[in-house]
Amino acid sequence: MSALRKVLVVDDDPVVSKSFDRVLSNKGYEVVTAQNAAEALERIRLSEYDMVFTDIRMPGMDGVELAETVKARRPWTPVVIVTGFGTKENEQRAKAAGVSAFLHKPLSPEMIEGCASDTLQQAVAVAELPAAATAQVIAMPAEQPVAEPQVVRESRIKNIALFLAAPFIGLVYAMFLPLVGLGTLVWMGSKELRKPGGTDKLLRGLKLAGKIVAAPFVGLAYVVFLPFVGLVALTWVAAREVRSQHRPD
Repeated sequence: MSALRKVLVVDDDPVVSKSFDRVLSNKGYEVVTAQNAAEALERIRLSEYDMVFTDIRMPGMDGVELAETVKARRPWTPVVIVTGFGTKENEQRAKAAGVSAFLHKPLSPEMIEGCASDTLQQAVAVAELPAAATAQVIAMPAEQPVAEPQVVRESRIKNIALFLAAPFIGLVYAMFLPLVGLGTLVWMGSKELRKPGGTDKLLRGLKLAGKIVAAPFVGLAYVVFLPFVGLVALTWVAAREVRSQHRPD
């Protein structure tokens, strides 16, 4: 081989991993092993591999799921499923993920070497496709953006208009709400006046409203002026005492 090929073998059975290591190492491959899918994905994250062999039955993520993950992350990396319990469902899933081949147990050195050689040759053939084919793929027109529906555009315009009008609507409420309240009071007062004895009720109501309105101001006046009243009273008492002391007996 002109270049050293790096192969990852994923199997929870150390006997199988050693068989791959012995056969492929003697043929010039660099073999790295992993006992489960999590360890394999970590190795793939840290290094590039020319090929992956994975068992189908492993604790945690199985071989088909591992193949799907590898092909999703690195679609150019060929993956071979190694199994002694192959099912049509698993084979269909693996083919859909882009698995290169299936290697059925029991394995022989010839099977391992032949599968590795054939799979890598296929990968090289795919990588060396004519430039015209690659250009054709690149030249494929991109999907045109889907036009925004008319209803969505109208909804956005309406929301923007409401957002801009909100401060003015609030200002109108603040200006006219007191007038509305005053008009309501006038209407209720006139209604009470039309009733027998309505004048007295209205006067009592106005008197009560006046007390309610005046109460905060009266309290404020107490708070503001009471210290001055106390100071004046103390001054007056002190002056009186001074006068009484200097008065001749």
